Amino acid sequence: MAYLLGVVLFALAILVSVSLHEAGHMVTAKKFGMKVTRYFVGFGPTIWSFRRGETEYGLKAIPLGGFCKIVGMTPQDDDVAPEDESRVMWRFPVWKRTIVMSAGSITHFGLAIVALWLAAVFMGLPNPDFPSSEEQAREEPAVVAVTDCVVVENVSRVCAATDPASPAAEAGLRDGDRILAVDGAPVQTWGDMLEVVRGAEPGTATITYERDGTTGTVEADLAAVQRPALGSDDGPVSTVAALGVGLRIEKPGLVTYGPLEAFGATGDYLREMAIGTVEAMMRIPEKIPALWASITGAERDIDTPISVVGASRLGGEAVANDAWELFVLLFISLNFFVGVFNLLPLLPLDGGHIAIIWFEKLRSWLYAAIGRPDPGRVDYFKLMPLTYVVLLVGGAFTLLTVTADVVNPITLFTR
Repeated sequence: MAYLLGVVLFALAILVSVSLHEAGHMVTAKKFGMKVTRYFVGFGPTIWSFRRGETEYGLKAIPLGGFCKIVGMTPQDDDVAPEDESRVMWRFPVWKRTIVMSAGSITHFGLAIVALWLAAVFMGLPNPDFPSSEEQAREEPAVVAVTDCVVVENVSRVCAATDPASPAAEAGLRDGDRILAVDGAPVQTWGDMLEVVRGAEPGTATITYERDGTTGTVEADLAAVQRPALGSDDGPVSTVAALGVGLRIEKPGLVTYGPLEAFGATGDYLREMAIGTVEAMMRIPEKIPALWASITGAERDIDTPISVVGASRLGGEAVANDAWELFVLLFISLNFFVGVFNLLPLLPLDGGHIAIIWFEKLRSWLYAAIGRPDPGRVDYFKLMPLTYVVLLVGGAFTLLTVTADVVNPITLFTR
């Protein structure tokens, strides 16, 4: 029930974000004197609507977004009444049209920034010093969290009654002990401990540890398990030794800030998110084969793109596992990504319209500089083939991600 609630809440959050995106276009257009005839949440048949002034507001049956109708976005629009000719969007100055077309993305960025600041103050943001990768974790001190068992086969799951007990627990090691040596081989980092333990033979080993500033030793009967080589999650497995411990990280995963400090933390997180978003967008083409493979039976790569369906499912998992911080960070990341993606200079995205607006302006400047007459406005009809290609590719990619999120979704928690 909690999972379903989380899915619904996240889907609703997405719908609200998209509706506010369209509201950003509407409010700025009205502010500049452009005529907005319709603002609707959803698509398809109209469920309910009302008119205020010259604009009809309403709700449609398919809750997959929203739209607003600004009269005369392009010179080719043929539904402009004679009395509205002076208010068509394409006649307004470049800077005003740019603001109107970018207002949707600015709304997404605003939502992300406000949510980030609130999260920094009341919930906490991810600790920048917390290891975020296996390579970083290997550099942490070898402070251990003792497990209940060892899983012999190379799978990730919770302990079962048939699994052998953890050698570390049997030997008397405790959570928070720092491993200093294994059979005399010195250990400084978690990576050192992994290499030394896996390099040992299964069986009795002398473990030197530090607890509360005092050094001690225990005899542990290292278990024989099947694992791939370190750093190769999907490589061939072999029999290696295991102590039955995990890495214990003393640093908090989330850090809260005061109201003023939160501005700096928000800026730092936004910078990292911007870099990560650009890198993720650049990797999309190379991830398509992995997406297709996940549909045809391969394991789903956690680094593959997700759709709003996948994001909503992750939101459901977050709520089901009482991980509201993950729910909030997913909402922030999605808004930031949509804001950036929407500014790509491709029709029919807002960024495509902005690119044409400035292309027209720069072309007019250039023609004036060389003494030639202004060539006028871009003919959008000539760009329709390219627009159709973008729609076709975008539609195919959306179908691919939605299918993967339905048949082989990414999961962050073991259920």
